[in-house]
Amino acid sequence: MAKKQFKAESKRLLELMINSIYTQREIFLRELISNASDAIDKLYYKALTDDKLVFNKDDYYIKVKPDKENRTLTVSDTGIGMTKDELENNLGIIAKSGSLAFKQENELKDGHNIIGQFGVGFYSAFMVADKVTVITKAFGGEEAFKWESSGADGYTIVPCEKDAPGTEIILKIKENTEEDKYDEYLEEFRLRAIIKKYSDFIRYPIKMDDQTVNSMVPIWRKNKNELTQEDYDNFYAEKHYGFDKPLKHVHISADGAVVYNAILFIPEHTPFDYYTKEYEKGLELYSNGVLIMNKCPDLLPDYFSFVKGMVDSEDLSLNISREMLQHDRQLSLIAKNIKNKIKSQLQSMLNDEREKYETFYKSFGRQLKYGVYSDFGANKDVLQDLLMFVSSKEKKLVTLDEYVSGMREDQKYIYYAAGESIERIEKLPQTEVVLEKGYEILYFTDDIDEFAVKVLMKYKDKEFKSVSSGDLGFEADGSDSGTDAEEKDKALFEHMKNILSDKVKSVRASKRLKTHPVCLSTDGEVSIEMEKILNALPNSQNIKADKILEINVNHEVFQSLKHAYEHDKDKLQLYTNLLYNQALLIEGLPVQDPVEFTNDICKIMV
Repeated sequence: MAKKQFKAESKRLLELMINSIYTQREIFLRELISNASDAIDKLYYKALTDDKLVFNKDDYYIKVKPDKENRTLTVSDTGIGMTKDELENNLGIIAKSGSLAFKQENELKDGHNIIGQFGVGFYSAFMVADKVTVITKAFGGEEAFKWESSGADGYTIVPCEKDAPGTEIILKIKENTEEDKYDEYLEEFRLRAIIKKYSDFIRYPIKMDDQTVNSMVPIWRKNKNELTQEDYDNFYAEKHYGFDKPLKHVHISADGAVVYNAILFIPEHTPFDYYTKEYEKGLELYSNGVLIMNKCPDLLPDYFSFVKGMVDSEDLSLNISREMLQHDRQLSLIAKNIKNKIKSQLQSMLNDEREKYETFYKSFGRQLKYGVYSDFGANKDVLQDLLMFVSSKEKKLVTLDEYVSGMREDQKYIYYAAGESIERIEKLPQTEVVLEKGYEILYFTDDIDEFAVKVLMKYKDKEFKSVSSGDLGFEADGSDSGTDAEEKDKALFEHMKNILSDKVKSVRASKRLKTHPVCLSTDGEVSIEMEKILNALPNSQNIKADKILEINVNHEVFQSLKHAYEHDKDKLQLYTNLLYNQALLIEGLPVQDPVEFTNDICKIMV
């Protein structure tokens, strides 16, 4: 029989599709299995309107059979089959979908939905096959037909023999090349892995060597009451979401503006690559039980990128290859719903399972703080109640709400101190006066902490205030002496400022120091800790905080400064440089000239 030609646009589409529509060759098996499942579904729907047809699910299955010797892979089904005209229309005109036409002609019920809608999935077989043969017999038909093609050159259709209704697709697998190893599609273990990956939840058995490979009934379609924690934990492990056990799961069965099922997990431990560029966020995305995307990033906001799990929906608008999503209203609705469910679950854990939440927070709290800081604070209202910091009073993690609830009546601000560790922060001279007033301090040890609260600005109308801020917002006990000294010794402080030049913005009498002789405070938005973090970044702009050198006028060192100012200006310069470098070391900042610093110490000793 003469070879028939694909229509010109179909031929061009076939060439385009084989070369570029599908990003992974293994997708071909998913497409053929999905088509086979559709063929059985069509028979099921026929049974709903034909009393003579009894649909016994046990009689229907899909078979995958590799033959290494003859280099063929066969995918067969016991579905509705095709007539000669259907072969012509469905396989001769690319992108004309028999499934789509069937879906439009029939109102689908009972939770079934036809998967294939584009009519191009079948042709993905040509990515791995030199020749594709289709042997089919339509249900209720007398004749069987064989469709055969070696690609864009065209196809033939001839009568053939086939006993039972259904379709058999035989792929002549390509020979290996230097770049591509097609042998893998003849290996049973590889085929089983592809089936488990993409088609595990096809509703009919997929058989190899008379063994059913797929699970068929997905856990997310089961009633929550039927499932145990062990079932969810096993699913988490089987899907390789992590090597830990999840702290919490969320099982969603949504049936409203958008219909979808989802199982979400909050892991216990941080993945090794979580805070790197290599980490990929996203949920597995299924359409009617068929895996569409391994990781769909659009379903999760960045600040909840630690969440693992999957979503299955019939309402998604997929592109022609079913590998990617069209951005549409359904996807946005699902993502918004998922975000709210995760927030609700975390809040519930915080309120009712504090120990479990703190375990989670130690792993992923930093990500929540990044979420507050990013996008110019657009998400701060979503996340602020989930934040926790170690408290000077409690010596453990507290929420912002707990801090504000415990504030003294005369306290105006939420005080915090930033540093590399709690041990370092507790030794900071700047904390003395705040603690003496009986005010609680939040300890910031993450590099993102101070940036996050700068974006928050306030919580429940209480502003954040660093203990190193130039103005603490209260008068310290005995602070009058600091004010008096400021005026009386103005010339001394001005002289010290000139010695230090542009290293500090000013030198002043301290209203905060009690036992320590000196400290640095800051004026402006950039703190000393922020300066350290920003300058540690690649391509840093050498950003500097506006530093103020504060002197404790009640410390005996101050008397030495006054005496030097009156009698020995060289010694005053020595003392000023030493005090400045001492203040730098307290803050964990590098001394600009270590040799000069050690020489100055030697001068004092001599």
